[in-house]
Amino acid sequence: MTSGRPTTQEAVDWLARWDLQQGHYMPDREERFDTLIDIVEEVVDRTDPLVVDLGTGPGSLAHRVIDRIPGARVVGVDADPLLLDLGTIARPDHRIRTVLTDIREPGWFSRLDLNRAPDVYVSSTALHWINAEPLRQVLAECGRTVAPGGLFVDADHLYEGDRAPRLDGVLRALTDRRARRRGTRQDEDWQRWWEAVEEAPELADLVAARAGGFDHVVTEKPTVYDYLTFLRDGGFAEAGTAWQVGDDRIIVAIK
Repeated sequence: MTSGRPTTQEAVDWLARWDLQQGHYMPDREERFDTLIDIVEEVVDRTDPLVVDLGTGPGSLAHRVIDRIPGARVVGVDADPLLLDLGTIARPDHRIRTVLTDIREPGWFSRLDLNRAPDVYVSSTALHWINAEPLRQVLAECGRTVAPGGLFVDADHLYEGDRAPRLDGVLRALTDRRARRRGTRQDEDWQRWWEAVEEAPELADLVAARAGGFDHVVTEKPTVYDYLTFLRDGGFAEAGTAWQVGDDRIIVAIK
């Protein structure tokens, strides 16, 4: 009889499919991960940084951080228990601790139960699911709680908005062209991956625990300018774009 909870190998296989469908949208995903961690290593002046990964999902970024920075500790935060469980089952590591909480809700930082101020907040392809006002609150909390001289680094699809709608169209097209040229477009995209998850017997218990998961609806999409303004208003001394290919960007803020 098939268990409703995946084996280690089944979880590894599901995460491999996750990485493929993420590549559907991000042809430069690995370069983006490398660049994000380069920034952390460049700015954070310690070999044992405390890293908080906002919207960690199954830990794609968190695991790359500890691979590159062996002394790092990562606290991965997400509102979706299925993704957190998949990551933990596939690759348990004492350097990564996950916290099930919704950062859109007040009090999320206290639920992380940290023993010192985080040196860096990171995120990858997650914060774009948050409306502008809740995002402002999240970034303000990051600015309030990060260590002096600390860092915020976010890798995501970020847009010009009403300031330059035609440019947004060009940037989206460039990302699409790169994906097709590099062959990263997959038949199984994000929606189909989740549909397959819902039907998988070995994931039945994780699906039941999810109970709808994170609400992926955005009605007030923040622009890249909103992000940078929120970071500066939230207490970061400097904020700007450090890397960009098409509509895919890394923004950085330093306390």
